[in-house]
Amino acid sequence: MSFFALFPGQGSQSVGMKGGELVERADSVLGFSLSKLMSEGPEAELTNTAIAQPAILTASVAAYREWIQKGGEAPSVAAGHSLGEYSALVAAGAITFEAAVEVVHLRGKFMQEAVPVGEGGMIAVLGRSESEVEELLKNDAEIANVNAPGQIVIAGSTVGLARFTERAKEQKVKIIPLAVSAPFHSSLMKPAQEKLAKVLAELEIDEPEFPVISNVTARATSSPEEIRALLIQQVCGRVRWVESVEEALKEYNVEKAIEFGNGSVLSGLLKKINPEFPRENYSL
Repeated sequence: MSFFALFPGQGSQSVGMKGGELVERADSVLGFSLSKLMSEGPEAELTNTAIAQPAILTASVAAYREWIQKGGEAPSVAAGHSLGEYSALVAAGAITFEAAVEVVHLRGKFMQEAVPVGEGGMIAVLGRSESEVEELLKNDAEIANVNAPGQIVIAGSTVGLARFTERAKEQKVKIIPLAVSAPFHSSLMKPAQEKLAKVLAELEIDEPEFPVISNVTARATSSPEEIRALLIQQVCGRVRWVESVEEALKEYNVEKAIEFGNGSVLSGLLKKINPEFPRENYSL
């Protein structure tokens, strides 16, 4: 059966998540016990961006590899939400697991260092279109993720978000502040983007064995150099998730979606984007 593989991003971590045999390899690459943090926590430490990113990647890739080992087919197309794009590229054989674990650990570290804790954040805006949210922003924040119809996430400085919140309340727009430690996918991440660009310049990338849709363009590319450039842009760029899902469903003739790894965040978003489309989860 032709299917669409989904790989979740940050926020899908939880204490007790499993990474099978890959956790030992991750521990060896990282030089600390990711396996212990995944299985035992504490949750506050597992939620730390530099820990959560390699943990989620490990759980997702381990689930996908078990699926293949048990005789599952490779997908016709894949997409990952933010960090999940790295998991998708590992699954597609474009990046080795060891290299990806190290890169996403650094990615998380750089993203956290870019804006001091308490000086930036993210807010989910519900029930409004992308253009309506753009109008409400008034340069105080930026759209970070277009996750589903009527579910748009913005990012900005604490001061800018406070001004946005006032306007949203006046116009009776429903908003939910998110429990994140930084304004991801905004221009405030520029310092992280610059540091990550140096790391990605050294990363060996091969052509993926199946198409992986980029968050930045909502299109797939097989060019290793284009993949590298898009992973750099992704740090500050908008996650065009609705368009990415629509592209996969329209262009690749898929019959269902499978979310690999911990949780079911992307399955939930898919239900909002296309309520009738079959979906399931696969985790260890």
